[in-house]
Amino acid sequence: MKNPFDLLIIGGGPIGMSCAIEAQKAGLSYVIIEKGCLVNSLYNYPANMTFFSTSEKLEIGGVPFVSNNIKPTRAEALEYYRRVADKFDLNLRLFEKVESVKNQAGQFIITTQKTGYTAANIIVSTGFYDLPNLMNIPGEELTKVRHYYKDPHFYARQKVLVVGANNSSVDAALETFRKGAEVTMVIRDAQIGSRVKYWVRPDIVNRIEEGSIKAYFNSDLIAVREHEVDIQSDQGTIITIPNDFVLAMTGYQPDFSFLKSLGVNLSDDDLKLPEHNPETMETNVKGLYLAGVVCGGMNTHQWFIENSREHGERIVRDIRDGNRPKG
Repeated sequence: MKNPFDLLIIGGGPIGMSCAIEAQKAGLSYVIIEKGCLVNSLYNYPANMTFFSTSEKLEIGGVPFVSNNIKPTRAEALEYYRRVADKFDLNLRLFEKVESVKNQAGQFIITTQKTGYTAANIIVSTGFYDLPNLMNIPGEELTKVRHYYKDPHFYARQKVLVVGANNSSVDAALETFRKGAEVTMVIRDAQIGSRVKYWVRPDIVNRIEEGSIKAYFNSDLIAVREHEVDIQSDQGTIITIPNDFVLAMTGYQPDFSFLKSLGVNLSDDDLKLPEHNPETMETNVKGLYLAGVVCGGMNTHQWFIENSREHGERIVRDIRDGNRPKG
């Protein structure tokens, strides 16, 4: 085991990094454990993605984020957070997955794929991008069905079905269309999602209205086969269309099984909100804190980088003020 840390942070995204910066400022010993690369979720975003937020709202640690345009790109964000990690020389353990956490005599015993640690406090800042919301329909297990979208070139000259009508769906539909894909959208509601970026909405609406992109509103994808799919309207009508790939942009959810294994209580409703004190971010487990989007349960649109950057400040203040002794 490593020497006891005051704080172990699970998740090396922007919020986990901001928590580490606050711990460093307060003189707490800490380590970040990340199962993938630095800001792994951002790395797995679509290659051409542009953030909805402006660059200053993505800043952490007081480090200015300068981008070429008002809305920064994925590539700019990756470079920014790498520079922040270097500036603070953050104590990072990358490509190291946490396998178990045990609470023994007021100390947390953490076992990873590579080694073990002890810590007086833990922050879970794992985001929500790892587990897609499944459609639970026949054929979803086929390799042609993708819950993650990376680059449009792969889908050139293919028949692509995009499920959903929010930002990720709209971006995938427009980008693959412009690379020569024959794009169809299946949308459960009567219109494009209300959260779609305002500068993108007219583009997708116009493409649908002119027929360049076919959209089935008030409809669901109900079955996928190797060369075709079935779409059902809210009136019960089923149509079958040829298909090469399905991009199921149905959203993602936190790893609730991991939270449960830590002893965190979840609400009984569909939101599965993890129990925590919003003033200190501490859960029902003493010394175990949450930070970032994981706090919102299934409501993954409640917390963003810009409004959860302060979680680290609340947590470190609670630890520093004596709620939990140092390791």
